[in-house]
Amino acid sequence: MSYFDAASSAPLHPVARQALLAALDEGWADPGRLYREGRRARMLLDAAREAAAEAVGCRADELNFTGSGTQAVHAGIAGALAGRRRVGRHLIVSAVEHSSVLHSADVHEREGGSTTRVTVGRAGAVDPSVFAEALRADTALACLQSANHEVGTEQPVGEVAGRCREAGVPLLVDAAQSLGWGPVEGGWSLLAASAHKWGGPSGVGLLAVRKGVRFAPQGPVDERESGRVAGFQNLPAIVAAAASLRAVRAEAVQEAARLRELTERIRTRVPGLVPDVEVVGDPVRRLPGIVTFSCLYVDGESLLHELDRAGFSVSSGSSCTSSTLTPSHVLKAMGVLSEGNVRVSLPSGTAREDVERFLEVLPGAVASVREKLGAPMPSTSVREDVVREDVLVVDALGKRCPIPVIELAKVIGEVPVGGTVRVLSDDEAARLDIPAWCEMRGQEYVGEEPADGGTAYSVRRAG
Repeated sequence: MSYFDAASSAPLHPVARQALLAALDEGWADPGRLYREGRRARMLLDAAREAAAEAVGCRADELNFTGSGTQAVHAGIAGALAGRRRVGRHLIVSAVEHSSVLHSADVHEREGGSTTRVTVGRAGAVDPSVFAEALRADTALACLQSANHEVGTEQPVGEVAGRCREAGVPLLVDAAQSLGWGPVEGGWSLLAASAHKWGGPSGVGLLAVRKGVRFAPQGPVDERESGRVAGFQNLPAIVAAAASLRAVRAEAVQEAARLRELTERIRTRVPGLVPDVEVVGDPVRRLPGIVTFSCLYVDGESLLHELDRAGFSVSSGSSCTSSTLTPSHVLKAMGVLSEGNVRVSLPSGTAREDVERFLEVLPGAVASVREKLGAPMPSTSVREDVVREDVLVVDALGKRCPIPVIELAKVIGEVPVGGTVRVLSDDEAARLDIPAWCEMRGQEYVGEEPADGGTAYSVRRAG
Protein backbone atom coordinates (compact mmCIF):
# COMPACT_ATOMS: atom_id res chain seq x y z
CA MET A 1 0.00 0.00 0.00
CA SER A 2 1.34 3.45 -0.93
CA TYR A 3 0.26 6.35 1.25
CA PHE A 4 0.07 9.49 -0.91
CA ASP A 5 -1.88 11.82 1.42
CA ALA A 6 0.83 13.48 3.50
CA ALA A 7 -0.83 16.89 3.12
CA SER A 8 -3.66 15.61 5.31
CA SER A 9 -1.38 13.95 7.85
CA ALA A 10 2.21 12.85 7.45
CA PRO A 11 3.34 9.47 8.81
CA LEU A 12 4.94 9.70 12.25
CA HIS A 13 8.65 10.45 11.88
CA PRO A 14 10.96 7.90 13.57
CA VAL A 15 12.46 10.67 15.70
CA ALA A 16 8.98 11.66 16.87
CA ARG A 17 8.28 8.09 17.92
CA GLN A 18 11.54 7.86 19.88
CA ALA A 19 11.02 11.23 21.58
CA LEU A 20 7.40 10.41 22.42
CA LEU A 21 8.29 7.16 24.13
CA ALA A 22 11.12 8.77 26.08
CA ALA A 23 8.96 11.70 27.18
CA LEU A 24 6.21 9.37 28.39
CA ASP A 25 8.65 8.19 31.04
CA GLU A 26 10.18 11.56 31.87
CA GLY A 27 7.54 14.17 31.08
CA TRP A 28 4.36 13.04 32.84
CA ALA A 29 4.44 15.51 35.75
CA ASP A 30 3.03 19.03 35.95
CA PRO A 31 5.67 21.44 34.57
CA GLY A 32 4.19 24.18 36.74
CA ARG A 33 5.24 22.49 40.00
CA LEU A 34 8.48 23.03 41.92
CA TYR A 35 9.23 19.50 43.05
CA ARG A 36 11.78 17.32 41.22
CA GLU A 37 9.39 15.63 38.78
CA GLY A 38 7.79 18.99 37.93
CA ARG A 39 11.18 20.62 37.35
CA ARG A 40 12.17 17.77 35.02
CA ALA A 41 8.96 18.20 33.05
CA ARG A 42 9.53 21.95 32.87
CA MET A 43 13.02 21.43 31.49
CA LEU A 44 11.58 19.23 28.73
CA LEU A 45 8.90 21.81 27.93
CA ASP A 46 11.40 24.67 27.82
CA ALA A 47 13.75 22.70 25.58
CA ALA A 48 10.90 21.83 23.20
CA ARG A 49 9.83 25.47 23.08
CA GLU A 50 13.36 26.63 22.29
CA ALA A 51 13.71 24.08 19.50
CA ALA A 52 10.33 24.90 17.97
CA ALA A 53 10.93 28.65 18.21
CA GLU A 54 14.27 28.29 16.43
CA ALA A 55 12.54 26.41 13.60
CA VAL A 56 9.75 29.00 13.36
CA GLY A 57 12.15 31.93 13.54
CA CYS A 58 10.83 33.63 16.65
CA ARG A 59 11.71 34.05 20.31
CA ALA A 60 10.85 31.24 22.69
CA ASP A 61 8.59 33.53 24.74
CA GLU A 62 6.65 34.37 21.56
CA LEU A 63 5.68 30.75 20.91
CA ASN A 64 2.84 28.81 22.52
CA PHE A 65 1.78 25.18 22.17
CA THR A 66 -1.88 24.47 21.41
CA GLY A 67 -4.00 21.34 21.15
CA SER A 68 -4.08 21.46 17.33
CA GLY A 69 -3.34 23.63 14.32
CA THR A 70 -7.03 24.51 14.16
CA GLN A 71 -6.96 25.73 17.76
CA ALA A 72 -3.88 27.78 16.98
CA VAL A 73 -5.65 29.46 14.05
CA HIS A 74 -8.84 30.10 16.00
CA ALA A 75 -7.00 31.46 19.04
CA GLY A 76 -4.68 33.57 16.91
CA ILE A 77 -7.42 35.20 14.87
CA ALA A 78 -9.74 35.78 17.81
CA GLY A 79 -6.98 37.18 20.01
CA ALA A 80 -5.60 39.51 17.35
CA LEU A 81 -9.04 40.82 16.38
CA ALA A 82 -9.93 41.44 20.03
CA GLY A 83 -6.59 43.11 20.72
CA ARG A 84 -7.10 45.58 17.87
CA ARG A 85 -10.81 46.17 18.29
CA ARG A 86 -10.26 49.91 18.79
CA VAL A 87 -8.70 50.08 15.32
CA GLY A 88 -11.69 48.45 13.67
CA ARG A 89 -13.42 45.18 12.92
CA HIS A 90 -12.31 44.50 9.37
CA LEU A 91 -10.63 41.16 8.58
CA ILE A 92 -8.84 40.17 5.36
CA VAL A 93 -8.40 36.55 4.23
CA SER A 94 -7.59 34.95 0.92
CA ALA A 95 -10.28 32.94 -0.83
CA VAL A 96 -8.19 29.75 -0.61
CA GLU A 97 -7.40 29.73 3.10
CA HIS A 98 -7.81 26.55 5.12
CA SER A 99 -11.33 26.04 6.42
CA SER A 100 -10.19 26.83 9.98
CA VAL A 101 -9.43 30.41 8.87
CA LEU A 102 -12.66 30.74 6.91
CA HIS A 103 -14.69 29.37 9.84
CA SER A 104 -13.12 32.03 12.07
CA ALA A 105 -14.08 34.65 9.48
CA ASP A 106 -17.67 33.37 9.53
CA VAL A 107 -17.81 33.71 13.32
CA HIS A 108 -16.34 37.20 13.06
CA GLU A 109 -19.05 38.24 10.62
CA ARG A 110 -21.82 36.77 12.75
CA GLU A 111 -20.55 38.88 15.63
CA GLY A 112 -20.81 42.07 13.57
CA GLY A 113 -17.40 42.26 11.93
CA SER A 114 -16.66 42.54 8.20
CA THR A 115 -14.45 40.34 6.03
CA THR A 116 -12.83 40.83 2.64
CA ARG A 117 -11.96 37.62 0.78
CA VAL A 118 -9.13 38.35 -1.65
CA THR A 119 -9.40 36.50 -4.95
CA VAL A 120 -6.65 34.35 -6.44
CA GLY A 121 -5.46 33.66 -9.96
CA ARG A 122 -5.90 30.40 -11.81
CA ALA A 123 -2.69 29.05 -10.24
CA GLY A 124 -4.09 29.68 -6.75
CA ALA A 125 -1.92 32.60 -5.60
CA VAL A 126 -2.99 36.06 -4.52
CA ASP A 127 -1.67 39.17 -6.25
CA PRO A 128 0.10 41.25 -3.56
CA SER A 129 -1.18 44.49 -5.08
CA VAL A 130 -4.76 43.19 -5.02
CA PHE A 131 -4.29 42.05 -1.43
CA ALA A 132 -2.96 45.50 -0.54
CA GLU A 133 -6.06 47.14 -2.07
CA ALA A 134 -8.16 45.38 0.56
CA LEU A 135 -6.29 47.08 3.42
CA ARG A 136 -8.36 49.81 5.09
CA ALA A 137 -8.04 52.20 8.01
CA ASP A 138 -10.26 49.89 10.07
CA THR A 139 -8.46 46.65 9.16
CA ALA A 140 -7.63 44.81 12.36
CA LEU A 141 -5.99 41.70 10.91
CA ALA A 142 -4.99 40.06 7.62
CA CYS A 143 -4.51 36.30 7.07
CA LEU A 144 -2.58 34.50 4.35
CA GLN A 145 -1.46 30.88 4.22
CA SER A 146 2.18 30.21 3.34
CA ALA A 147 1.21 27.45 0.88
CA ASN A 148 -2.06 25.91 -0.19
CA HIS A 149 -3.08 22.59 1.28
CA GLU A 150 -4.95 21.34 -1.82
CA VAL A 151 -2.79 22.35 -4.78
CA GLY A 152 0.56 23.17 -3.15
CA THR A 153 0.83 26.72 -4.52
CA GLU A 154 3.11 28.93 -2.44
CA GLN A 155 1.80 32.38 -1.57
CA PRO A 156 3.86 35.61 -1.81
CA VAL A 157 3.93 36.00 1.97
CA GLY A 158 6.99 38.24 2.05
CA GLU A 159 5.50 40.80 -0.34
CA VAL A 160 2.11 40.75 1.37
CA ALA A 161 3.74 41.08 4.80
CA GLY A 162 5.57 44.16 3.56
CA ARG A 163 2.34 45.76 2.35
CA CYS A 164 0.65 44.97 5.66
CA ARG A 165 3.57 46.36 7.65
CA GLU A 166 3.39 49.63 5.71
CA ALA A 167 -0.32 49.85 6.57
CA GLY A 168 0.28 48.97 10.23
CA VAL A 169 -1.81 45.79 9.98
CA PRO A 170 -0.61 42.50 11.55
CA LEU A 171 -0.45 39.48 9.26
CA LEU A 172 -1.31 35.98 10.51
CA VAL A 173 0.28 33.20 8.45
CA ASP A 174 -1.10 29.67 8.45
CA ALA A 175 2.14 27.75 7.91
CA ALA A 176 0.75 24.27 8.51
CA GLN A 177 1.76 22.88 5.11
CA SER A 178 5.14 24.54 4.72
CA LEU A 179 6.81 24.76 8.14
CA GLY A 180 8.46 21.35 7.82
CA TRP A 181 10.23 22.55 4.68
CA GLY A 182 11.61 25.78 6.12
CA PRO A 183 10.81 28.98 8.02
CA VAL A 184 8.29 31.47 6.67
CA GLU A 185 10.13 34.49 5.35
CA GLY A 186 8.90 38.05 5.73
CA GLY A 187 7.69 40.23 8.55
CA TRP A 188 4.69 38.20 9.67
CA SER A 189 3.09 39.05 13.02
CA LEU A 190 1.39 35.79 13.98
CA LEU A 191 1.96 32.23 12.78
CA ALA A 192 0.05 28.98 13.24
CA ALA A 193 1.11 25.42 12.44
CA SER A 194 0.25 21.79 13.16
CA ALA A 195 2.68 19.01 14.11
CA HIS A 196 0.94 16.17 12.28
CA LYS A 197 1.64 17.93 8.98
CA TRP A 198 5.41 17.49 9.30
CA GLY A 199 5.51 14.03 10.89
CA GLY A 200 4.93 14.93 14.51
CA PRO A 201 2.09 13.49 16.60
CA SER A 202 -1.45 14.76 16.20
CA GLY A 203 -2.84 16.96 18.95
CA VAL A 204 -0.06 19.58 18.94
CA GLY A 205 -0.23 22.98 17.30
CA LEU A 206 1.98 26.07 17.37
CA LEU A 207 0.91 29.68 17.79
CA ALA A 208 3.58 32.37 17.55
CA VAL A 209 2.71 35.97 18.44
CA ARG A 210 5.43 38.54 17.88
CA LYS A 211 6.26 41.01 20.62
CA GLY A 212 4.41 44.26 20.08
CA VAL A 213 1.34 42.67 18.49
CA ARG A 214 -1.79 43.65 20.37
CA PHE A 215 -3.34 40.39 21.50
CA ALA A 216 -6.25 39.72 23.87
CA PRO A 217 -6.89 36.01 24.52
CA GLN A 218 -10.52 35.05 24.20
CA GLY A 219 -12.46 32.56 26.31
CA PRO A 220 -11.40 31.10 29.66
CA VAL A 221 -7.68 31.43 30.35
CA ASP A 222 -5.24 30.15 32.94
CA GLU A 223 -1.59 30.67 33.79
CA ARG A 224 -0.26 28.21 31.20
CA GLU A 225 1.17 29.18 27.79
CA SER A 226 1.33 32.90 28.64
CA GLY A 227 -2.40 32.87 29.28
CA ARG A 228 -3.12 32.33 25.59
CA VAL A 229 -3.96 28.62 25.63
CA ALA A 230 -5.75 27.13 28.62
CA GLY A 231 -5.30 23.58 29.85
CA PHE A 232 -2.63 21.06 30.81
CA GLN A 233 -0.06 20.62 28.07
CA ASN A 234 0.40 17.23 26.38
CA LEU A 235 4.09 17.32 27.17
CA PRO A 236 5.17 13.99 25.58
CA ALA A 237 3.48 14.97 22.31
CA ILE A 238 5.01 18.47 22.46
CA VAL A 239 8.49 17.03 22.94
CA ALA A 240 7.94 14.66 20.01
CA ALA A 241 6.62 17.50 17.84
CA ALA A 242 9.66 19.70 18.48
CA ALA A 243 12.11 16.84 17.98
CA SER A 244 10.51 15.78 14.70
CA LEU A 245 10.41 19.36 13.40
CA ARG A 246 14.13 19.67 13.97
CA ALA A 247 14.68 16.29 12.29
CA VAL A 248 12.65 17.01 9.15
CA ARG A 249 14.33 20.39 8.80
CA ALA A 250 17.71 18.68 8.78
CA GLU A 251 16.51 16.50 5.89
CA ALA A 252 14.49 19.18 4.11
CA VAL A 253 16.87 20.39 1.39
CA GLN A 254 17.78 16.95 0.08
CA GLU A 255 14.30 15.48 0.44
CA ALA A 256 12.62 18.51 -1.16
CA ALA A 257 14.77 18.13 -4.28
CA ARG A 258 13.95 14.43 -4.50
CA LEU A 259 10.18 14.83 -4.01
CA ARG A 260 10.05 17.77 -6.40
CA GLU A 261 11.52 15.56 -9.10
CA LEU A 262 8.87 12.88 -8.42
CA THR A 263 5.94 15.28 -8.43
CA GLU A 264 7.25 16.93 -11.58
CA ARG A 265 7.21 13.52 -13.23
CA ILE A 266 3.56 13.12 -12.27
CA ARG A 267 2.73 16.63 -13.50
CA THR A 268 4.26 16.03 -16.90
CA ARG A 269 3.26 12.39 -17.42
CA VAL A 270 -0.40 12.40 -16.35
CA PRO A 271 -1.71 14.59 -19.23
CA GLY A 272 -0.10 12.23 -21.72
CA LEU A 273 -1.38 9.09 -20.02
CA VAL A 274 -4.95 10.18 -19.30
CA PRO A 275 -7.04 12.15 -21.83
CA ASP A 276 -9.00 15.21 -20.68
CA VAL A 277 -6.97 16.03 -17.58
CA GLU A 278 -6.19 19.44 -16.10
CA VAL A 279 -3.14 19.73 -13.83
CA VAL A 280 -3.79 22.56 -11.39
CA GLY A 281 -1.65 24.75 -9.14
CA ASP A 282 1.46 26.79 -9.84
CA PRO A 283 4.00 24.70 -11.80
CA VAL A 284 6.99 26.42 -10.16
CA ARG A 285 6.07 28.16 -6.89
CA ARG A 286 4.74 25.08 -5.13
CA LEU A 287 5.54 22.72 -2.26
CA PRO A 288 7.83 19.83 -3.16
CA GLY A 289 5.50 16.92 -2.48
CA ILE A 290 2.08 18.02 -3.77
CA VAL A 291 0.63 17.63 -7.26
CA THR A 292 -3.06 17.96 -8.09
CA PHE A 293 -5.03 17.20 -11.23
CA SER A 294 -8.68 16.88 -12.26
CA CYS A 295 -10.15 14.38 -14.71
CA LEU A 296 -13.16 15.17 -16.89
CA TYR A 297 -16.16 12.80 -16.78
CA VAL A 298 -15.07 11.18 -13.51
CA ASP A 299 -16.84 10.73 -10.19
CA GLY A 300 -14.22 11.71 -7.60
CA GLU A 301 -15.40 9.26 -4.97
CA SER A 302 -15.38 6.33 -7.40
CA LEU A 303 -11.89 7.24 -8.61
CA LEU A 304 -10.56 7.35 -5.05
CA HIS A 305 -12.06 3.92 -4.41
CA GLU A 306 -10.49 2.54 -7.61
CA LEU A 307 -7.07 3.87 -6.60
CA ASP A 308 -7.50 2.58 -3.07
CA ARG A 309 -8.22 -0.90 -4.39
CA ALA A 310 -5.07 -0.61 -6.49
CA GLY A 311 -3.05 0.19 -3.37
CA PHE A 312 -2.87 4.00 -3.38
CA SER A 313 -4.21 6.33 -0.69
CA VAL A 314 -4.87 9.76 -2.21
CA SER A 315 -7.16 12.67 -1.44
CA SER A 316 -9.63 14.70 -3.48
CA GLY A 317 -11.09 18.18 -3.61
CA SER A 318 -13.84 16.96 -5.90
CA SER A 319 -17.45 17.82 -5.23
CA CYS A 320 -18.40 14.21 -5.96
CA THR A 321 -17.21 12.73 -2.68
CA SER A 322 -19.27 11.32 0.13
CA SER A 323 -18.38 14.13 2.53
CA THR A 324 -19.62 17.03 0.40
CA LEU A 325 -21.92 17.93 -2.46
CA THR A 326 -20.23 21.26 -3.20
CA PRO A 327 -16.90 21.83 -4.95
CA SER A 328 -13.73 22.47 -3.00
CA HIS A 329 -13.66 26.17 -2.13
CA VAL A 330 -10.03 26.23 -3.26
CA LEU A 331 -10.70 24.83 -6.75
CA LYS A 332 -13.78 27.03 -7.01
CA ALA A 333 -11.79 30.17 -6.18
CA MET A 334 -9.18 29.20 -8.76
CA GLY A 335 -11.83 28.63 -11.43
CA VAL A 336 -10.43 25.23 -12.39
CA LEU A 337 -12.07 21.88 -13.01
CA SER A 338 -13.23 20.22 -9.79
CA GLU A 339 -14.68 16.91 -10.99
CA GLY A 340 -12.48 13.84 -10.73
CA ASN A 341 -9.96 15.76 -8.65
CA VAL A 342 -6.95 13.90 -7.25
CA ARG A 343 -4.40 15.33 -4.83
CA VAL A 344 -1.18 13.36 -4.57
CA SER A 345 0.93 14.46 -1.61
CA LEU A 346 4.06 12.39 -1.19
CA PRO A 347 5.49 11.80 2.30
CA SER A 348 9.21 11.92 2.91
CA GLY A 349 10.90 8.71 1.81
CA THR A 350 8.48 7.94 -1.02
CA ALA A 351 10.17 5.55 -3.46
CA ARG A 352 10.38 6.29 -7.18
CA GLU A 353 9.05 2.79 -7.83
CA ASP A 354 5.81 3.66 -6.04
CA VAL A 355 5.33 6.75 -8.21
CA GLU A 356 5.99 4.73 -11.38
CA ARG A 357 3.44 2.14 -10.30
CA PHE A 358 0.91 4.90 -9.64
CA LEU A 359 1.42 6.20 -13.18
CA GLU A 360 0.84 2.67 -14.49
CA VAL A 361 -2.38 2.20 -12.50
CA LEU A 362 -3.96 5.64 -12.99
CA PRO A 363 -5.03 5.39 -16.68
CA GLY A 364 -6.90 2.15 -16.09
CA ALA A 365 -8.59 3.49 -12.96
CA VAL A 366 -9.83 6.61 -14.76
CA ALA A 367 -10.98 4.62 -17.80
CA SER A 368 -12.88 2.20 -15.57
CA VAL A 369 -14.80 5.00 -13.84
CA ARG A 370 -15.56 6.75 -17.12
CA GLU A 371 -16.87 3.53 -18.64
CA LYS A 372 -19.17 2.93 -15.67
CA LEU A 373 -20.55 6.48 -16.00
CA GLY A 374 -21.05 6.20 -19.75
CA ALA A 375 -18.65 9.04 -20.50
CA PRO A 376 -17.75 9.82 -24.14
CA MET A 377 -14.55 8.19 -25.33
CA PRO A 378 -11.76 10.55 -26.47
CA SER A 379 -11.73 8.97 -29.94
CA THR A 380 -15.47 9.32 -30.50
CA SER A 381 -16.17 11.27 -33.71
CA VAL A 382 -19.21 13.41 -34.44
CA ARG A 383 -21.88 11.57 -36.40
CA GLU A 384 -22.61 13.27 -39.69
CA ASP A 385 -26.13 11.82 -39.95
CA VAL A 386 -27.37 13.61 -36.81
CA VAL A 387 -30.08 16.18 -37.47
CA ARG A 388 -28.64 19.26 -35.82
CA GLU A 389 -30.65 21.94 -34.06
CA ASP A 390 -29.49 25.49 -33.32
CA VAL A 391 -30.47 25.15 -29.65
CA LEU A 392 -30.41 21.86 -27.77
CA VAL A 393 -31.63 21.52 -24.18
CA VAL A 394 -30.09 18.92 -21.84
CA ASP A 395 -32.12 18.19 -18.73
CA ALA A 396 -29.63 17.16 -16.03
CA LEU A 397 -31.79 18.21 -13.07
CA GLY A 398 -31.33 15.88 -10.13
CA LYS A 399 -28.06 14.49 -11.51
CA ARG A 400 -24.81 15.02 -9.68
CA CYS A 401 -21.26 15.73 -10.81
CA PRO A 402 -19.92 14.66 -13.27
CA ILE A 403 -23.13 13.64 -15.09
CA PRO A 404 -24.14 17.18 -16.28
CA VAL A 405 -20.76 17.60 -18.01
CA ILE A 406 -20.90 14.10 -19.45
CA GLU A 407 -24.35 14.82 -20.94
CA LEU A 408 -23.05 18.10 -22.38
CA ALA A 409 -20.06 16.36 -23.97
CA LYS A 410 -22.29 13.72 -25.55
CA VAL A 411 -24.54 16.22 -27.38
CA ILE A 412 -22.25 19.15 -28.26
CA GLY A 413 -21.73 17.63 -31.72
CA GLU A 414 -25.48 17.60 -32.37
CA VAL A 415 -25.66 21.37 -32.80
CA PRO A 416 -24.04 23.21 -35.72
CA VAL A 417 -21.03 25.43 -35.20
CA GLY A 418 -22.43 28.55 -33.55
CA GLY A 419 -25.36 26.58 -32.12
CA THR A 420 -26.08 26.44 -28.40
CA VAL A 421 -26.53 23.74 -25.80
CA ARG A 422 -28.45 24.69 -22.64
CA VAL A 423 -27.73 22.43 -19.71
CA LEU A 424 -30.32 22.46 -16.92
CA SER A 425 -28.74 21.50 -13.61
CA ASP A 426 -29.32 21.91 -9.89
CA ASP A 427 -25.85 20.65 -8.97
CA GLU A 428 -23.64 23.37 -7.49
CA ALA A 429 -20.54 21.83 -9.09
CA ALA A 430 -21.91 22.55 -12.58
CA ARG A 431 -21.35 26.27 -12.02
CA LEU A 432 -17.62 25.58 -11.92
CA ASP A 433 -17.22 22.48 -14.07
CA ILE A 434 -19.15 23.54 -17.19
CA PRO A 435 -17.04 26.70 -17.77
CA ALA A 436 -13.90 24.66 -17.02
CA TRP A 437 -14.99 22.03 -19.56
CA CYS A 438 -15.51 24.75 -22.18
CA GLU A 439 -12.00 26.08 -21.65
CA MET A 440 -10.49 22.62 -21.88
CA ARG A 441 -12.48 21.64 -24.98
CA GLY A 442 -12.25 24.94 -26.85
CA GLN A 443 -15.98 25.71 -26.61
CA GLU A 444 -17.56 29.07 -25.76
CA TYR A 445 -19.22 29.41 -22.37
CA VAL A 446 -22.05 31.91 -22.80
CA GLY A 447 -23.28 32.18 -19.22
CA GLU A 448 -25.99 31.09 -16.82
CA GLU A 449 -29.50 32.12 -15.91
CA PRO A 450 -32.14 30.94 -13.44
CA ALA A 451 -34.39 28.12 -14.61
CA ASP A 452 -37.21 26.12 -13.09
CA GLY A 453 -35.70 23.82 -10.51
CA GLY A 454 -32.12 24.99 -11.02
CA THR A 455 -29.88 26.90 -13.40
CA ALA A 456 -29.51 26.94 -17.20
CA TYR A 457 -25.91 26.96 -18.44
CA SER A 458 -25.46 27.97 -22.09
CA VAL A 459 -22.57 26.72 -24.22
CA ARG A 460 -22.00 27.78 -27.84
CA ARG A 461 -20.25 25.29 -30.10
CA ALA A 462 -17.05 26.81 -31.42
CA GLY A 463 -15.94 23.95 -33.59
